[in-house]
Amino acid sequence: MFRISQFMRLIAQAEHDGRMAPARRTTPPGPVLIWNLIRRCNLTCKHCYALSADHDYPGELSTDEVFTVMDDLKAFKVPVLILSGGEPLLRVDIFDIAARAKAKRFYVGLSSNGTLIDEPMAERVAAAGFDYVGISLDGIAATHDKFRRLNGAFTRSLAGVRLLRERGVKVGLRFTMTALNAHDLPALLQLMRDEQVDKFYFSHLNYAGRGNIHRAKDAQFQATREALDLLFDRAWAAARDGLDEEYVTGNNDADGPYLLQWVRRRFPQWHDALREHLVAWGGNASGVNVANIDNLGNVHPDTMWWHHNLGNVRQRPFSAIWSDASEPLMAGLKSRPRPVQGRCATCAHLDICGGNTRVRAQQVTGNAWAEDPGCYIDDAEIGLDGDGASQRVALTPFAYAAH
Repeated sequence: MFRISQFMRLIAQAEHDGRMAPARRTTPPGPVLIWNLIRRCNLTCKHCYALSADHDYPGELSTDEVFTVMDDLKAFKVPVLILSGGEPLLRVDIFDIAARAKAKRFYVGLSSNGTLIDEPMAERVAAAGFDYVGISLDGIAATHDKFRRLNGAFTRSLAGVRLLRERGVKVGLRFTMTALNAHDLPALLQLMRDEQVDKFYFSHLNYAGRGNIHRAKDAQFQATREALDLLFDRAWAAARDGLDEEYVTGNNDADGPYLLQWVRRRFPQWHDALREHLVAWGGNASGVNVANIDNLGNVHPDTMWWHHNLGNVRQRPFSAIWSDASEPLMAGLKSRPRPVQGRCATCAHLDICGGNTRVRAQQVTGNAWAEDPGCYIDDAEIGLDGDGASQRVALTPFAYAAH
């Protein structure tokens, strides 16, 4: 996750103080865990990585098994649990799981499509004490309903947002951009402000699950750059004006180098100092500071790696699976720098993005270490000369910071 607002606040503070605070490299105690507790969903969204449908899936972890895994996660110092699906509110024990997680002092998030959040459900969600609830919107009414394949889905999801906000729950909007909904981004950002929503999460379309069939329709690189420009401008204005808004992105760590270019144009005096902060951030965290457990208990480097199992929590504790560097993919993901190839290997910003999203390279080429086909920054911007060789050979050592 790339926290745009965090960096914009650094710049705003530097503008005020005349200096930027030094970068600090931090190592989280354990990975943020996105836990797909259930595969069932009341929707069949076009870009679903879980390929969910509205029926039960056999073999899912029982309540007792979830609690046993949770004990191991706590001992392993996992700080954050994001309870997801499918639609996690369809799981009958979701509030028992949430209560156990809160009692163990995890930061607990809920990722929902929002359509099931009526007044009684909103009361239960609020009473559960979730630290954050993310609700996915794919655009304004007609666009969203088309993506969600349900007429009225937008109205129901927005009603859920409002019901939670009325009860003091911290809510965020989640938006996955493709070429088919990019035009609705400005309206969604305005909706966020109009509804006084705290957070906006912008997800680049990744090549996994149902999203694979949209590879040819994925937003073109120019549309991606325009979307990031809009997000950067919006986040900067919020930071400058002291607004309590959070803008974050996910699934394309080229956003870090692209922000550096934005800063070079707008605030060249802070370019070098901000670069140090971006290096400390370190880019892609799959297999390092981000983890996933699916509904069957299989462990993955992140939610987009469902086709690659690292092990199952029924056979081995998560802590043992996650620490096992003998697994080839995990060994590569945990390497510094990662063994990336092609333009990624000679990119001047490898120490910022960490080689970007490896699953995209694997899905397109079959090689997890090939250059990322989803990088929207051109050769000249990453320091490649006419021969394809990097003009900046020596890269600064880097570490992954908390996302």
